[in-house]
Amino acid sequence: MANSTGTEMKLGSFMSEKSAKIFVAGHRGLVGSAIVRKLQDQGFTNLVLKTHSELDLTSQSDVESFFATEKPVYVILAAAKVGGIHANNTYPADFIGVNLQIQTNLIHSAYTHGVKKLLFLGSSCIYPKFAPQPIPESALLTGPLEPTNEWYAIAKIAGIKMCQAYRIQHQWDAISGMPTNLYGPNDNFHPENSHVLPALMRRFHEAKANNAEEVVVWGSGSPLREFLHVDDLADACVFLMDRYSGFEHVNVGSGVEVTIKELAELVKEVVGFKGKLVWDCTKPDGTPRKLMDSSKLASLGWTPKISVKDGLCQTYEWYLENVVQKKQ
Repeated sequence: MANSTGTEMKLGSFMSEKSAKIFVAGHRGLVGSAIVRKLQDQGFTNLVLKTHSELDLTSQSDVESFFATEKPVYVILAAAKVGGIHANNTYPADFIGVNLQIQTNLIHSAYTHGVKKLLFLGSSCIYPKFAPQPIPESALLTGPLEPTNEWYAIAKIAGIKMCQAYRIQHQWDAISGMPTNLYGPNDNFHPENSHVLPALMRRFHEAKANNAEEVVVWGSGSPLREFLHVDDLADACVFLMDRYSGFEHVNVGSGVEVTIKELAELVKEVVGFKGKLVWDCTKPDGTPRKLMDSSKLASLGWTPKISVKDGLCQTYEWYLENVVQKKQ
């Protein structure tokens, strides 16, 4: 397959190299842990996994010596400093600085030490605040970003551009995938810092445990959101490593929209909370709609497999086993 720079890339080799050494950066996070599970399920036997205490990805010399010693054949870059609106507003220097350090160190060392292919993962927040809906890949850099997470977004945009630059200058096979809102095992269920879906799950569970009569949710419930189970993302990552070598980044979404009201009702049902759901319309709704256009990935032959209902049931089981039981 030729990319826009004219470089020929051999497709279909990744899945045939089950013993090749693969470095999954960020393997303990929501995304990285799902990628590790998927690779192991697919029969890959030579995964290199390093905790932060074993390898500081912000240290150029540490990363350089790691690549010199380990010499991985493939790299999947799922490591990042992430957080919600409050964290982004409070620590903007960390969000731009740490993420730029991680990806610059990894991408450069991967190239200089002969890595065959690298997949860089970003986020849907790379797109302009008022991007067309559904958001196509071509919307990148066409307008101002959402101010509350622009530091993180700019770092991720730099990562996409760095992969493209190394492809142009060095004919190196570095690709980028941009996932939509994710959820699943190893999600963050922290009461203040979690995203909407795990936050709802925790609140309904605690209301049920405390025999509360109602749960109050911010806003009207009308905004539309897209959610993708992290195991579907991991499946898409393996697919892209095997089947894609293009210049442009690729959106990875479910293509399925639910209103926040529908989502809340679904979580309420999955958790088994019998009380009332009350909407506090004095609180803000946020963006009315945020959907990614994933038709490019679909045209390559990949579609998600896990429905929102099934994904929520599986995530709640994980929450009960790994969060609730550990507190008891």
